[in-house]
Amino acid sequence: MAAVSSSRVTALLKLRSTIFQTAWNPTGIRTGAKYLRGNLRGPAMANYYPMQLSISKIAGKYPELELCDEDEQERLDDVASRKKRGKGAPKKAKDKSQSRRLGKRR
Repeated sequence: MAAVSSSRVTALLKLRSTIFQTAWNPTGIRTGAKYLRGNLRGPAMANYYPMQLSISKIAGKYPELELCDEDEQERLDDVASRKKRGKGAPKKAKDKSQSRRLGKRR
């Protein structure tokens, strides 16, 4: 049996990759094609976990029901009382000149 030349073998492999729509990679370098061919994991993970229902989500979806989330209302009241006592979060800087870090040096 006669040996087939390497150029004909590489031509055959190249033709095979075009027919079966696979990546032509004669040098064998890493391309990540294995991971790109695989199924995406995001949709499967999103379908695995059931949707969590809460009062705030229902109230947002159906505003005509006028539902009140007591926990959120209590949180807002606590924030308002802290602000009244001066214990609230500091105001955010609108630009760099108002930043507290501007005067600090390392």
